[in-house]
Amino acid sequence: MPHFVEALQQEATEAIAQMREAALRARHAHARAELMRHMLTTARKVKGRPRAEAIETVVREWMEAWNLARSDWPHIAREMEAFTAAFHDYANEPSDAYDAHLREACAALDVVLEQEGTSISDQMAFRSQCAHGWWELVKPVPADLPGRKPRPSVPPLEPGKAFWEVGCAAFCK
Repeated sequence: MPHFVEALQQEATEAIAQMREAALRARHAHARAELMRHMLTTARKVKGRPRAEAIETVVREWMEAWNLARSDWPHIAREMEAFTAAFHDYANEPSDAYDAHLREACAALDVVLEQEGTSISDQMAFRSQCAHGWWELVKPVPADLPGRKPRPSVPPLEPGKAFWEVGCAAFCK
Protein backbone atom coordinates (compact mmCIF):
# COMPACT_ATOMS: atom_id res chain seq x y z
CA MET A 1 0.00 0.00 0.00
CA PRO A 2 1.46 3.40 -0.97
CA HIS A 3 2.13 5.84 1.80
CA PHE A 4 -0.08 8.88 2.25
CA VAL A 5 1.98 11.39 0.21
CA GLU A 6 2.54 8.89 -2.61
CA ALA A 7 -1.17 8.04 -2.68
CA LEU A 8 -2.10 11.73 -2.91
CA GLN A 9 0.41 12.30 -5.70
CA GLN A 10 -0.95 9.32 -7.62
CA GLU A 11 -4.54 10.51 -7.10
CA ALA A 12 -3.62 14.01 -8.31
CA THR A 13 -1.83 12.65 -11.39
CA GLU A 14 -4.88 10.57 -12.32
CA ALA A 15 -7.26 13.49 -11.72
CA ILE A 16 -5.13 15.82 -13.85
CA ALA A 17 -5.09 13.28 -16.68
CA GLN A 18 -8.90 13.03 -16.51
CA MET A 19 -9.16 16.83 -16.43
CA ARG A 20 -6.93 17.14 -19.51
CA GLU A 21 -9.04 14.65 -21.43
CA ALA A 22 -12.26 16.39 -20.36
CA ALA A 23 -10.87 19.85 -21.22
CA LEU A 24 -9.79 18.69 -24.68
CA ARG A 25 -13.20 17.08 -25.31
CA ALA A 26 -14.94 20.25 -24.08
CA ARG A 27 -12.78 22.47 -26.29
CA HIS A 28 -13.48 20.30 -29.31
CA ALA A 29 -17.23 20.23 -28.67
CA HIS A 30 -17.51 23.92 -27.79
CA ALA A 31 -15.46 25.21 -30.73
CA ARG A 32 -17.44 23.01 -33.10
CA ALA A 33 -20.76 24.12 -31.59
CA GLU A 34 -19.68 27.76 -31.82
CA LEU A 35 -18.97 27.42 -35.53
CA MET A 36 -22.39 25.88 -36.09
CA ARG A 37 -24.06 28.66 -34.10
CA HIS A 38 -22.13 31.33 -36.02
CA MET A 39 -22.88 29.66 -39.37
CA LEU A 40 -26.60 29.52 -38.64
CA THR A 41 -26.62 33.14 -37.44
CA THR A 42 -24.75 34.27 -40.54
CA ALA A 43 -26.96 32.19 -42.86
CA ARG A 44 -30.05 33.72 -41.26
CA LYS A 45 -28.56 37.18 -41.71
CA VAL A 46 -28.37 36.70 -45.51
CA LYS A 47 -31.29 34.33 -46.06
CA GLY A 48 -33.34 36.90 -47.96
CA ARG A 49 -30.65 37.29 -50.63
CA PRO A 50 -30.45 35.13 -53.74
CA ARG A 51 -29.03 31.74 -52.81
CA ALA A 52 -25.73 32.01 -54.74
CA GLU A 53 -25.06 35.52 -53.40
CA ALA A 54 -25.87 34.50 -49.83
CA ILE A 55 -23.61 31.46 -50.01
CA GLU A 56 -20.74 33.45 -51.49
CA THR A 57 -21.08 36.13 -48.79
CA VAL A 58 -20.89 33.57 -45.99
CA VAL A 59 -18.06 31.54 -47.56
CA ARG A 60 -16.01 34.69 -48.09
CA GLU A 61 -16.66 35.83 -44.52
CA TRP A 62 -15.60 32.49 -43.02
CA MET A 63 -12.59 31.94 -45.23
CA GLU A 64 -11.42 35.42 -44.19
CA ALA A 65 -12.19 34.74 -40.53
CA TRP A 66 -10.09 31.57 -40.76
CA ASN A 67 -7.33 33.46 -42.58
CA LEU A 68 -7.50 31.04 -45.51
CA ALA A 69 -7.06 32.44 -48.99
CA ARG A 70 -9.52 30.73 -51.27
CA SER A 71 -6.90 30.46 -54.02
CA ASP A 72 -4.54 28.62 -51.64
CA TRP A 73 -7.23 26.28 -50.26
CA PRO A 74 -9.66 25.60 -53.14
CA HIS A 75 -10.59 22.12 -51.85
CA ILE A 76 -11.53 23.57 -48.45
CA ALA A 77 -13.41 26.42 -50.15
CA ARG A 78 -15.45 23.88 -52.17
CA GLU A 79 -16.50 22.01 -49.04
CA MET A 80 -17.14 25.30 -47.25
CA GLU A 81 -19.47 26.25 -50.13
CA ALA A 82 -21.41 22.99 -49.76
CA PHE A 83 -21.45 23.42 -45.97
CA THR A 84 -22.70 27.00 -46.32
CA ALA A 85 -25.31 25.97 -48.88
CA ALA A 86 -26.64 23.43 -46.40
CA PHE A 87 -26.83 26.11 -43.71
CA HIS A 88 -28.56 28.46 -46.16
CA ASP A 89 -31.20 25.86 -46.96
CA TYR A 90 -31.70 25.02 -43.29
CA ALA A 91 -31.94 28.71 -42.29
CA ASN A 92 -34.61 29.25 -44.93
CA GLU A 93 -36.59 26.12 -44.19
CA PRO A 94 -35.61 24.16 -41.06
CA SER A 95 -36.58 20.54 -41.58
CA ASP A 96 -35.34 17.05 -40.88
CA ALA A 97 -34.26 16.71 -44.52
CA TYR A 98 -32.20 19.92 -44.44
CA ASP A 99 -30.80 18.95 -41.05
CA ALA A 100 -29.62 15.65 -42.55
CA HIS A 101 -28.07 17.53 -45.48
CA LEU A 102 -26.35 19.87 -43.01
CA ARG A 103 -24.90 16.90 -41.13
CA GLU A 104 -23.61 15.37 -44.38
CA ALA A 105 -21.98 18.65 -45.45
CA CYS A 106 -20.40 18.99 -42.03
CA ALA A 107 -18.98 15.47 -42.27
CA ALA A 108 -17.54 16.25 -45.72
CA LEU A 109 -15.92 19.44 -44.38
CA ASP A 110 -14.52 17.40 -41.50
CA VAL A 111 -12.94 14.98 -44.00
CA VAL A 112 -11.23 17.67 -46.09
CA LEU A 113 -9.96 19.47 -42.99
CA GLU A 114 -8.69 16.19 -41.54
CA GLN A 115 -6.73 15.60 -44.76
CA GLU A 116 -4.96 18.89 -43.99
CA GLY A 117 -4.23 17.75 -40.44
CA THR A 118 -6.84 19.98 -38.86
CA SER A 119 -10.49 19.95 -37.80
CA ILE A 120 -13.46 22.26 -37.51
CA SER A 121 -12.70 22.81 -33.85
CA ASP A 122 -9.03 23.57 -34.56
CA GLN A 123 -9.97 25.99 -37.34
CA MET A 124 -12.28 27.81 -34.96
CA ALA A 125 -9.84 27.77 -32.07
CA PHE A 126 -6.60 28.44 -33.97
CA ARG A 127 -7.69 30.78 -36.75
CA SER A 128 -11.05 32.37 -36.08
CA GLN A 129 -11.39 35.88 -34.79
CA CYS A 130 -14.37 34.49 -32.86
CA ALA A 131 -12.19 32.25 -30.68
CA HIS A 132 -12.81 31.93 -26.97
CA GLY A 133 -9.64 32.52 -24.96
CA TRP A 134 -9.94 29.36 -22.89
CA TRP A 135 -9.65 27.20 -26.02
CA GLU A 136 -6.05 28.28 -26.45
CA LEU A 137 -5.36 27.60 -22.79
CA VAL A 138 -6.43 23.99 -23.35
CA LYS A 139 -4.70 23.47 -26.71
CA PRO A 140 -2.28 26.24 -27.72
CA VAL A 141 -2.04 27.43 -31.31
CA PRO A 142 0.97 25.76 -32.95
CA ALA A 143 3.76 28.27 -33.51
CA ASP A 144 4.28 26.94 -37.05
CA LEU A 145 0.61 27.19 -38.12
CA PRO A 146 0.57 28.38 -41.76
CA GLY A 147 -1.05 31.78 -42.09
CA ARG A 148 -1.07 32.30 -38.34
CA LYS A 149 -2.03 35.81 -37.34
CA PRO A 150 -1.93 37.31 -33.86
CA ARG A 151 -5.29 37.59 -32.09
CA PRO A 152 -5.01 40.11 -29.30
CA SER A 153 -8.36 38.96 -27.93
CA VAL A 154 -6.82 35.57 -27.03
CA PRO A 155 -3.85 36.18 -24.74
CA PRO A 156 -2.20 32.90 -23.72
CA LEU A 157 -0.83 32.49 -20.20
CA GLU A 158 2.47 31.36 -21.59
CA PRO A 159 2.83 30.95 -25.35
CA GLY A 160 2.65 27.36 -26.48
CA LYS A 161 1.55 25.89 -23.15
CA ALA A 162 -1.81 24.63 -21.94
CA PHE A 163 -2.97 25.95 -18.61
CA TRP A 164 -2.05 22.75 -16.80
CA GLU A 165 1.54 23.07 -18.00
CA VAL A 166 1.94 26.54 -16.49
CA GLY A 167 3.01 26.86 -12.87
CA CYS A 168 0.68 28.32 -10.27
CA ALA A 169 2.65 31.60 -10.39
CA ALA A 170 0.80 32.45 -13.62
CA PHE A 171 -2.50 32.34 -11.76
CA CYS A 172 -1.30 33.99 -8.56
CA LYS A 173 -0.11 37.30 -10.00
